[in-house]
Amino acid sequence: MAHFISLKTFTDQRGNLTVIEKVVPFDIKRIFYIYGVDDSIRGGHRHVKTIQAAVCIQGSCTIYNDDTKVQQEFVLDSPDKCLILEPQDWHQMHSFSKDAILMVLASEYFEPSDYIYEKYK
Repeated sequence: MAHFISLKTFTDQRGNLTVIEKVVPFDIKRIFYIYGVDDSIRGGHRHVKTIQAAVCIQGSCTIYNDDTKVQQEFVLDSPDKCLILEPQDWHQMHSFSKDAILMVLASEYFEPSDYIYEKYK
């Protein structure tokens, strides 16, 4: 089931420093960014093995998630909010602000056979 975790952030007069260390439930094998998105919907899949951690490091976006039991939307609007997506979480990203940069950490290297595009019935 998809869920938020908080990322430790250190703030002082110089600004903010957010750390991703020992908080995601997997070893990171791949990192990618999604940005410059128009009104399109991204994603539209789940995985066989891959666990993901999504952080909107700038701007905001919404992630719709369906794990067959619960359908919900998660708003990512702060760089210290991290959404964990399990392999069974069929998800779509939408409502990107113009300045949004969505960073995704993945537990597996890219493998086309790991993607399942069909929605749950």
